[in-house]
Amino acid sequence: MENNTSSLPRPEPGISLVDTHCHLDMDAYAEDLEGVIDAAAVGGVRRIITVGIDVDSSFAASAIAGRFANVWATVGIHPHHAGEAGAEEIRRIARLAENRDAKVVAYGEIGLDFARNYAPREVQLKAFGTQLQAARELGLPVIIHDRDAHSETLEVLKKNAPYPAGGVMHCFSGDIRLARGVIDELGFFISIPGIVTFNKSDTLQQVARDIPLDHMLLETDGPFLAPVPYRGKINQPGYLIHTARKIAELRGIPLDEVARATTRNAEKLFGLNQESASP
Repeated sequence: MENNTSSLPRPEPGISLVDTHCHLDMDAYAEDLEGVIDAAAVGGVRRIITVGIDVDSSFAASAIAGRFANVWATVGIHPHHAGEAGAEEIRRIARLAENRDAKVVAYGEIGLDFARNYAPREVQLKAFGTQLQAARELGLPVIIHDRDAHSETLEVLKKNAPYPAGGVMHCFSGDIRLARGVIDELGFFISIPGIVTFNKSDTLQQVARDIPLDHMLLETDGPFLAPVPYRGKINQPGYLIHTARKIAELRGIPLDEVARATTRNAEKLFGLNQESASP
């Protein structure tokens, strides 16, 4: 994996971004995790949230967060692993989240994925509802995965509302109508991935252009979904600047306005401290 900082984009001075969704525990980063994180800082990404998708990755995310001052973790069981979301598994990640030293700032990613159905729909629905309740008990914001399940995801979220700690629709794949509904009815944030840089991403580009900036977050979802000009390669947090620049272009505003707003939103939702904003 190429992590040479000279190969990464250089942002304007003073730009500071937060990658609110990355999977730093995955094998794609194993050879040079420190280099990936250092390169991100050079690219203006001062803070990273690494996301759990099952019990093991939740513990791995927390361990990585413990190694790096500018990384935080989340816990949760992804819909692909919904069959593993038994009472004992949820208790284990809840205990992890309760440990202050674990640096856990959210519950997720959780939700529904009807594109691949790695777990039966009824199993996904049960795991989703149970984990929304667990997040509420823990006082954590929720990170929602929704793929080919827009109406069902919204139905479950409404049924389990309200969400005092807030939430975010990760790697948003719906249209502007769904985005506005999520914002207006749930008060959630919408997270924009690198897909917004793709030529045929008209629907997502409309969302990025039209939603209120105070409800927007940025993410890489690395190692997946690298933005243009790195499309097809292993994504990494340092590439987030391309997503931010595209959004600034779509909205006709300066890059630093996008950076300031989305960073402020990430701080608000996840309770990130200001001290770790510098590399």
